[in-house]
Amino acid sequence: MFKLLLIEDDVTLFEEIKERLTQWSYDVYGVTDFANVLADFANIQPDLVIIDIQLPKYDGFHWCRMIRSQSSVPILFLSSRDHPTDMVMSMQLGGDDFIQKPFHFDVLIAKIQATLRRVYDYSSEPSKLRAWCGSTINDDNNTVSNQKASIELTKNEMYILKILIQHKNKIVSRQELIEYLWNDEHFVSDNTLTVNVNRLRRKLDDLELGRYIETKVGQGYMAVEEESACD
Repeated sequence: MFKLLLIEDDVTLFEEIKERLTQWSYDVYGVTDFANVLADFANIQPDLVIIDIQLPKYDGFHWCRMIRSQSSVPILFLSSRDHPTDMVMSMQLGGDDFIQKPFHFDVLIAKIQATLRRVYDYSSEPSKLRAWCGSTINDDNNTVSNQKASIELTKNEMYILKILIQHKNKIVSRQELIEYLWNDEHFVSDNTLTVNVNRLRRKLDDLELGRYIETKVGQGYMAVEEESACD
């Protein structure tokens, strides 16, 4: 049974979501102290976090930063705020998806299932080490390392990188990436993919590898691996 941490201060909505998710065999936990969400996170060790933006004490963006500083657990934002900058901010801070209130419960379930399937189906495979442009990609701890440094990726970022490397030197279309990642393009925006790829590229810049993820305008993305390109 997957453990979900639902960070939502609206008690009525929390109880409704918990009841519905429990019917789907999820183990749902809430927050006991909105001034110290990390304590609940550490105690529960959830498989997925669902977080509102507008919360007492500190907002959801703050807690997303704090969680991301110590964990790559998938995070879904659930908020009534509908400004594009809120959606972009949630992705840039490490969120995996954004669900706007009011929402249809079937959409919430679909996003939860897709995220858990994406994160834990492939992570349950035997860990593998992959080489790319003089770096080592480690599935076991979601890291990329070379002589310059080591970086940690989120599950989404690692999955994007793995897909591109599996098709290295070939263009992977945006539509293909969306289908690989979310398994149902109806539940993801094109902008979400852009934010995830840009965030991955910025992290790879620390290893001087960001330039080897090329954007092919109007087509998609390509991971380059040639001796001349990776020197």
